[in-house]
Amino acid sequence: MNSTQRINITSESLDQFLQDGYFVLPGVIPPEELEDLRLECDRLVALKDAELEKQGREGQGITHRNSRYFLGGYGMGSQILQRFLFGTQMAEICKATLGSNVYLFNEQFVVKAAERGMKFSWHQDSGYVGHPHEPYLSCWCALDPVCEENGTVSILPYSRAGNKRIAPHKREEETNDLVGYTGDDPGIPVEGPEGTIAVFSSVTFHRSSANLSPKPRRVYLTQYSAEPILNRDGSALWHWAEPFFVNGELVK
Repeated sequence: MNSTQRINITSESLDQFLQDGYFVLPGVIPPEELEDLRLECDRLVALKDAELEKQGREGQGITHRNSRYFLGGYGMGSQILQRFLFGTQMAEICKATLGSNVYLFNEQFVVKAAERGMKFSWHQDSGYVGHPHEPYLSCWCALDPVCEENGTVSILPYSRAGNKRIAPHKREEETNDLVGYTGDDPGIPVEGPEGTIAVFSSVTFHRSSANLSPKPRRVYLTQYSAEPILNRDGSALWHWAEPFFVNGELVK
């Protein structure tokens, strides 16, 4: 059964999304769902650690063992994740921001280990696609309380970034991060209780600082598009295009 916990998305929030590229819903994910997501997250971190240890590696892509993890591609094989991905809350957010056609594009846990979780550089999520496409939606779902000390996300509003186009990104050799903004604006940190959701466009710049707190900082990032996103030559899907809403009708 999908989540049935409803949320209130105000006209002010939608105006902020259009003007600044984001809005925040503090503490809206119910405790029982948070616990399920945390257990699933911890299980996948343990699996990744075991995999990297077996391979004798300290990292894979932008994942760095015992520091920072990006764990995606598990959503279609997990009932726990499916309930959340296609639940009432995600449906309300997606319909309010994307309209009557919504597809699940991607999902991943983003984890920063206690006391040494690495920073993540300024980027647009669209920068990781790397070729022209319609902007999609990112829902940054905090599974723990988030603050500057534990490496919360910071948002750069459109007006302070200068535009809302996909910017060129360069790879940072040390971390493998793609970097699309090198200015000195610190952005606006998202702070709030567990269950907070930061909703932003894939062309909204964001970053996160290191986790200096004694506890891990766990986030579940869910991403949706208004149309299937194809690869560079248009011959195949870039990732997923799992129908959620089609012509306003719920598919999942």
